[in-house]
Amino acid sequence: MNDLVLFLSTAVLLAWLAVPASLLAVAGFSAWTGNPLKQNHCWRLAEKLLVLSMGATLLIAAIMLVDLQHGGATSSLALPGRWLGLYPSGVAVWMALMVGFIGWVILRFSERYLRGDPGRERFLPWFLLTITCVLVLVMTNNLLVLAGAWVGVSISLHQLLTLYPERPQARMAAVQKFIVSRVGDILVVAGVALLYLHHGTFYLPDMVQAQTALASSSLALTLASVALALAALLKCAQIPFHGWLLRVMEAPTPVSALLHAGVINLGGFLWLRLFPVFDGFTVGHLILLTIGGLTAVIAVLTMMTQYSVKHSLAWSTCAQMGFMLFEIGMGAYTLALLHLLAHSVYKAHSFLASGRTVKASSVGLFAQQRSSVGLLWALITGGVAAFILLQVPSLVEENLVFGAMLVLAVASAVMTVPAGATVVSKARIALLALLLVPAYGVLHALVGPAVPEHVNFEIPLLAYTIAGALVVVITTVSGLIMYGSDSPFTSNLWRHFSKGLYLELMFDRITHRLASEALNAPHLLKRIPHHPFTMEKKS
Repeated sequence: MNDLVLFLSTAVLLAWLAVPASLLAVAGFSAWTGNPLKQNHCWRLAEKLLVLSMGATLLIAAIMLVDLQHGGATSSLALPGRWLGLYPSGVAVWMALMVGFIGWVILRFSERYLRGDPGRERFLPWFLLTITCVLVLVMTNNLLVLAGAWVGVSISLHQLLTLYPERPQARMAAVQKFIVSRVGDILVVAGVALLYLHHGTFYLPDMVQAQTALASSSLALTLASVALALAALLKCAQIPFHGWLLRVMEAPTPVSALLHAGVINLGGFLWLRLFPVFDGFTVGHLILLTIGGLTAVIAVLTMMTQYSVKHSLAWSTCAQMGFMLFEIGMGAYTLALLHLLAHSVYKAHSFLASGRTVKASSVGLFAQQRSSVGLLWALITGGVAAFILLQVPSLVEENLVFGAMLVLAVASAVMTVPAGATVVSKARIALLALLLVPAYGVLHALVGPAVPEHVNFEIPLLAYTIAGALVVVITTVSGLIMYGSDSPFTSNLWRHFSKGLYLELMFDRITHRLASEALNAPHLLKRIPHHPFTMEKKS
């Protein structure tokens, strides 16, 4: 390797590593100092460090592109990355860029949103510590460090969820989240230990290289896939462990944005990072496929019945995380990475603009959602999208399930067209919806090179059967909810789905009891409410 190239690669990686270290120092100083002027300097310095993080990440991406063009056997970042304990892969670069951008946006929003708020002084250090732990988790090449950063994220996030400790409901929600997170932490540590038993190292690049050279399997590797799948389900708030996500709506808007956009998707990142160390389709993949897909179906249908903007966003997060884990279970890693990135940016914007969403929701257009005109246009547009995919099946990796999902996405985009709209307006909406198909193809081509090769991944017939059944269920039941007659059956369907089919109650009762004992205040709530929405903050 050329000495100049090695020097430049090392310098860029040092800058990449310096950002979380500097953010940690700023977090410590801002927690220590009581000087308002110095704390304001910390806010501005943190913003600049996150911009530096994005700049260093882009430089790493440029070096990787140059390496790709020259077709070298090894990356010029591999050796300095090993020295510094970093693993600058394509997935890590995309994730680090997203974390830096969303962290910067939320920080700028929070500086004004919390101005004059008594929780402002506590917010900055714990926010920066959370971002630091996420960046370390994304960058590291050592699974022990990854597990430690995973634990650090949930502990620092707990402090943000209790930003107002005098509010009993906020404390209760945070403790419930804390209990769930500790179970997830144990599972991640167990998964890392089992991977070590199989591969004999905690060094991730060595695991990947060994599995690529000679695929192998063992009981330890199978159990590791199960432990990591369960950890991902807990982190991504999948059914039946999703109740805590609905309760933490008590947190301030910036905390909700950080949780939904930069933390809850770490279960998906964990699998995008570690799937090369497994031998094709595992039991863990089957768990992600089944539970993630089931959660996506139930959460989408529940979201359709909500009236609260924040609770609708929470159910949307459950659904999107379910779809992401479903895609990982089906081996569509590129689609899952694209889903992760797009959802993070979209959900951060949705929470930070939730006040404007409430105002926009009051215009009264939703009464026209069940228009037969919208259904007709949805069928026509979906049919055209299906025809395009039949002609170019490579857009969805020749996977019938993903093709059906994309057609449903296109159709749903025009399903709520107002009945009074002109034909020209309806045609424009349909055309914009159809543009989702080529847009997906372009984005898939852009993100695809970042994902490691997985040519030997074979989806079993059982996985296809489960996936197809879930697509049929979501299509049928959503159609009944939106266009069914006002029969007792449809009304009951609406009512039960508005409560999330009560699937959170059993796990909620357990965590509620443990949370009450942890707070040493069982009188806060004498019984578990019939539905978490009863704990919603009163305006």
